[in-house]
Amino acid sequence: MNRQSTSTAPAAPQPHFGRPDSGWRLRLYTIIFEADTVAGRRFDLSLIAAILFSILVVMLDSVHAISQPYGTLIDTLEWAFTILFSIEYLARLACVKRPLQYATSFFGIIDLLSVLPTYLAFFIPEVHLLLDVRILRLIRIFRILKLTMYVQEYQVLVDAVRASRRKIMVFLSIVMMVVLVMGTLMYVVEGPDNGFTSIPKAMYWAIVTMTTVGYGDITPHTEFGKAIASVMMLLGWGVLAVPTGIVTAEMTTQRLTRVVTTRTCPNCLSEGHEPGAQYCKDCGARLPPYQHT
Repeated sequence: MNRQSTSTAPAAPQPHFGRPDSGWRLRLYTIIFEADTVAGRRFDLSLIAAILFSILVVMLDSVHAISQPYGTLIDTLEWAFTILFSIEYLARLACVKRPLQYATSFFGIIDLLSVLPTYLAFFIPEVHLLLDVRILRLIRIFRILKLTMYVQEYQVLVDAVRASRRKIMVFLSIVMMVVLVMGTLMYVVEGPDNGFTSIPKAMYWAIVTMTTVGYGDITPHTEFGKAIASVMMLLGWGVLAVPTGIVTAEMTTQRLTRVVTTRTCPNCLSEGHEPGAQYCKDCGARLPPYQHT
């Protein structure tokens, strides 16, 4: 459920849930799904604040010293957020032409997961199924995923990762080959006496060492094994840097290839809007259709 592109970000795909033709559904759809107007920005910021605050409530509920004396207040706030997100979910279903398609989309499922556990916990007897209820309460943390709908930079990063996926997969395949070879070598050199009881366990050591995590649960004891470990540590620096460089280069390429037009906002007269922009980057007014010449 990506938001409509603005003139300050690469064009994002329009949601395929069906845009209403007119009436209150169109106005509601514009605010919720694609508007960069004042009302749309206020809606987004309010919803972001509600999501973050609701997650804080869930986190505080897991702290026994806080949930014990303030349990009633926490439950009241949780129900308030659940009702708020339920209204938002129903509003999204009401303003699209194909509500079932939205309900089965990724963010539609996330929206449902953010409210469903509260209702399920209400109907499940807590005396007999306390553990299940606690698990349901923790599932509410899925609300954090709703934030990705309201951050344009998220779409930029996703596009860069998607464009770089083949390079990253090739790089990861090379890393896995190195892990396999070095892990097998350590299994032969150190052996079960030093904790390397199998090749998979030796590969686990290689991954932990290469990523510079260093749990210390398995360590080499022989001089040759320590030399191999040193090589793995040095390789770890490159392993951490390469994927970051690939994604950064792709983001730079996308920025350089971005198409900017001379479209002018009829309201504030600002220029430089992208072809896919529907609203002004400065004042939020609707732009006239882009005419390619």
